[in-house]
Amino acid sequence: MVTTLYGVTVLTPKERMEQTAIIISDEGRIAYVGSLEQAPRLNGPLLDLRGLIVAPGLIDMHVHGGHGVSFGAGEGALADLRVYSEWVVTTGVVGFVPSLAAPDAQSLLRLIRAHAQALEADMPGAEALGLHLEGPFINAEKRGAFCPTWVRSPSMDEARALLRAGRGWIRQITLAPELPGAEQVARLFRAAGVVVAMGHTNADYDTAIAALRSDWTHVTHTFNAQRGFEHREPGALGAVLSSEQVTAELIADLVHVHPAAIKILVRCLGSDRVVLVTDAVTAAGLPDGTYELLDQTVFVRSGQARLADGTFAGSTARLNQCVHNMHQQGGVALSEAVQMASLNPARAMGLADRLGSMHAGKDASLVVLDEQANVRLAMVRGKIVYLDL
Repeated sequence: MVTTLYGVTVLTPKERMEQTAIIISDEGRIAYVGSLEQAPRLNGPLLDLRGLIVAPGLIDMHVHGGHGVSFGAGEGALADLRVYSEWVVTTGVVGFVPSLAAPDAQSLLRLIRAHAQALEADMPGAEALGLHLEGPFINAEKRGAFCPTWVRSPSMDEARALLRAGRGWIRQITLAPELPGAEQVARLFRAAGVVVAMGHTNADYDTAIAALRSDWTHVTHTFNAQRGFEHREPGALGAVLSSEQVTAELIADLVHVHPAAIKILVRCLGSDRVVLVTDAVTAAGLPDGTYELLDQTVFVRSGQARLADGTFAGSTARLNQCVHNMHQQGGVALSEAVQMASLNPARAMGLADRLGSMHAGKDASLVVLDEQANVRLAMVRGKIVYLDL
């Protein structure tokens, strides 16, 4: 049935359109976006959303869980994905990429196989768009919250096994370019259509910039778990800030990265190449307390997730909150902040043909927000999956 949203402000994302109508086709796609006066009058539900904003649905391409779910820690991948899918749409997310890690090669293969099978099922809320492997080929010196025993050197045999287990569902892998054998593994994953992201790396500037000019096209949680910037040795961060093409993740919870550093990243890369992510863990959406992550105990205090030694262990951020923070503290327009959480991740993963912008022909996977980025409605492929009007 055709659905019309009318009287709304639309973020396209490059412009803000007032007094607009959006028509959703029977097939769950956007059929019309334009002026209210010129919109065709069709039979079907009419939703009066005056005073609210319609934007492309948000996409989180780096998340470990939330609302009690920790991807890979439960007994059933499908059950966990469904619980998370139904909850995360309340934060404006219409698509997500679960991040997986495991203590050894065989455990990781089992985890990938289970999730690859689960991803073929329909979700009750947000779409599960693929898998992100955060490691295992990362630098132990920049491992963050990962147990040191979970980290190992790149192996072509293991890389091939990972790709076979994923059956085409692996979207991204985080890989430290300075490790022996990393270049060959990156080439293998890139040839398979996987986004290779530089992260958990202690690479110097020359190594990092060479990687970003080859098979590494993305950066995992910029500023965090990577060699920082110094004026005589710019490090991996300097390579990111001076790159002319890489897309770079940002955890904009105002805890992982200072607002001044956020502004520097945006000035260097522009609003087209910054990708907002949550890197959220099981405690997202839950009260402060003690939780488990990657075989370690995580203590959440004032919304901050840390190990006993104070190391950050993911976040408890919500993506709509990160959008609001970018607008309020990052110095960007709301339309740009939304783009960083919708079109930019869609482009990074090769999904911009159907997701990430409000144009006719795209999937009607969208979110209705107020000016504070609170979610009032979420729609996935034309189906309303969350409503708070």
